[in-house]
Amino acid sequence: QVQLVESGGGLVQPGGSLRLSCVASGTTFSAYSIYSLNWFRQVPGKQRELVAEIISGNTPNYADAVKGRFTFSTDNAENKMSLEMNSMKSEDTAVYFCNVHTRLGNDFWGKGTLVTVSS
Repeated sequence: QVQLVESGGGLVQPGGSLRLSCVASGTTFSAYSIYSLNWFRQVPGKQRELVAEIISGNTPNYADAVKGRFTFSTDNAENKMSLEMNSMKSEDTAVYFCNVHTRLGNDFWGKGTLVTVSS
């Protein structure tokens, strides 16, 4: 069973930076069974939205809203994925979730970490 644990959320001022991490157990990121690694975010009352993805080990793809400001990286040796968030805006406020999607169509989620951008 894959387990994901996020960390790094908190309060940051507009224009500031924050780094989220997600450590996985029960699998390795290099496993063939993994199709994609993803970061999502969700604002209360709204649908969960994809922020960034890495499909089959390729270069990351980003949502237009975060392109140029967020950087998605992985450390396969530590089974850790990270999301570096810079030039943050109030609209980045959300609960952020890491996700692993397998080739069999299974999804594994972390519990989420709250990010608040406010002065």
